[in-house]
This record gives sequence, structure tokens and C-alpha cells, in this order.
Amino acid sequence: MSVEAELTAISLPVIEAAPQAVVPDRRRSILDLTPEELAAWLSAAGQPAFRAKQIRRWLFRARIQSFADMRDLPQRLRDLLSSEFRFSSFERVGHQVALDRTEKLLLRLGDGELVECVLMRDPPDRRTVCISTQVGCAMGCVFCASGLLGVKRNLTVAEIVEQVLVLHRLMGDDEQISNVVVMGIGEPLANFRSLMTALEQLTEDEGFGLGARRITVSTVGLPEKIREFARSGKQYNLAISLHAPNDDLRTQIVPVNRSIGIQDIMEAADEFHFTTGRRVSWEYVLLSGVNDQPQHALQLAELLTGRIAHVNLIPMNGVSELVMTAPQEPQTRRFLEILQQRGIAATVRKRKGADIDAACGQLRLNREQLRGSEGN
Repeated sequence: MSVEAELTAISLPVIEAAPQAVVPDRRRSILDLTPEELAAWLSAAGQPAFRAKQIRRWLFRARIQSFADMRDLPQRLRDLLSSEFRFSSFERVGHQVALDRTEKLLLRLGDGELVECVLMRDPPDRRTVCISTQVGCAMGCVFCASGLLGVKRNLTVAEIVEQVLVLHRLMGDDEQISNVVVMGIGEPLANFRSLMTALEQLTEDEGFGLGARRITVSTVGLPEKIREFARSGKQYNLAISLHAPNDDLRTQIVPVNRSIGIQDIMEAADEFHFTTGRRVSWEYVLLSGVNDQPQHALQLAELLTGRIAHVNLIPMNGVSELVMTAPQEPQTRRFLEILQQRGIAATVRKRKGADIDAACGQLRLNREQLRGSEGN
């Protein structure tokens, strides 16, 4: 699952820190604490409860770099926070900037694992961040770099939330994050509990304060988790990565489909729409000669007829380790026209940042391969 990107220009240099030994930090992340837990910690430390709101305001709304920057807190409390908690879960080891101002970060976690997140800018003031939920991915989609190294572990609540905050700090003072898409490395619904807690922090008034309708969660299609997601009562958007209009083809492209099946996914999507009133988006990565033929468009239209849905067509973003490629523009246009002629709302996703390692998981994959070669 990915937010694909393209720009026809030369690549800017990657900024990377030299590899180094990872020294585990045993302190808790401050972002792993709920407001209630933070208030209880403050009480035990002899601090007034109102300090919790001050701390959270600094964490979520200000572009600070350390506890020392929380200027309206007593020095003693700032020192205590620094000794008790980690301000950040990440070390930035890679930073790529495209000519269209798309920025991609490679972040090293406390245990040495790597994860990616992306900031995308669209005029006049749309600022979308794409975040990850796992280290690697177990879904095995054949066109995606994220799963080439398998799945290592789930991200914690703090590691999910902090990707948004790190990207927020990259932005100018006149910029604000307008949208969050959970379409980075990993299957979000396979890390359901941490995902939902993280989204609560992003939407709470005392957290980041983002509207639920400005958050989109992308899934390969885990029916029971889609139903649980619907029952949360939140107005988040749901995007399902379909990539094929029939089970035989989808199982070739998305191997996990073998144990799921499109029919179960469609029924869960219908339940999501009925429960939340939100339209479901369907992601469809176009692979040349694989799933981009007119008959595939006709089958997809038949599958979605009668449903309130939108199809995002995504020409594959090239990954050197994979043999598949994107279709030519006329083929993509023909696929789109067939859907639209049959009353299916569909668009070709605007691609951004192709002069950098834009494919989801590509920057991490490159770094891991480099690290592996250095170890041999």
C-alpha cells in the first residue's frame, strides 16, 4: 500500500547519517502515555494536573526539538521529563527532497529498525503526510517494495504518531498538515489496536486536533478488521487496495487473497459504508500486461456497479528489484474511460516525487541492502 509519486526531473542527493551501533534507550516515549497517564505521572511527581495540557500542547502543536524547548514549564520539570522519557523515538538517517517539494524521511527506530514517512505538498495549501504502521509487511503484494524483506514487527502508538510530528517539524511556519494517509509500510489493520490509539491522539482536541474525515486508512482488505474499524464510530476514510477484479488474478498479485477472497472484502466494505455513511475508495495499481486490459476494467466496473465508490488508478511506481512496469499512458487512459463510461467514479492518481526513491519501502529497502552488503 503506498502513495505513489512522480516528477520528471533529476534526483536531489540523499542526506544520510553514517551507520552506527544502536544503544537501546530504556526510557519510555512520552507519546506512549495517554492524557490520564501523563496527569497521574505529574501528580506523583508533585506537579499540578494542568501541566499535562501544557506538555501535550507543546508535543502536538509546536515544532519543538526537545523538552528543553517547553518554555512555560519550570526548569525542574523539564529536567525530570528528560530523565524519565524519550522526546523522540527516531533518528533521521535519510532525507530526500523532490523538485516538487515532496519530502521523504527514512527513520531509524530505537531498536535499529527502519521506517519511512512522506510529506506531499499540493497547491495552494494542501499538505498530506503518509505514514507507516509496521516495520516491513507480510501481505506480499508483488509490485511493492515494502514486503520484499518481510515483516519485522508492529510499530508502537508513539512510533506511528511521531511520524506525523516529525513531518510537521519539516514544514514552514506558514504550513499546516491538512491530511494524513496511513498508506506507508505495513498493513495498518494488522496493527489495529496501536493504529486506533494513534488516530485518537491525532484527532483529539488536546492532541494534534485533525478532523477524522481528513484521515484515510488503506488496507489490503482484512474483512473482520474492516468491520471492527467501522464499529469504532469514527468518521475515518477507508481505502481498499484491490488491484484486480477477480480472485484468480488478485491472488497472483496479492497472495494473502488466497485466504480472504474478493466477495468477503466487498461485503465488509458494504458494511463499512452502511455503518459510517462514508464512501469507500478502491486502490488499483496498474501493472502493464497483468491487470490493465479492457476486460479487467469491464470486470471491475461490474464489481462496483451499484456501490458508492471511487477508484484510484495508480500506474505502478518502478522498483528495480521487480520486473513489473507501469502501462503506457494510452492504456491507462483507456482503462479510466471504460470505468467512467459505466458510471464508476475514477481518477488516475497524480504522482509526485519520482526523482527520489518514491515507491513505498524503496528508501528502506535500499538502506537495508547497503547495510547487508557492509556486513558481508
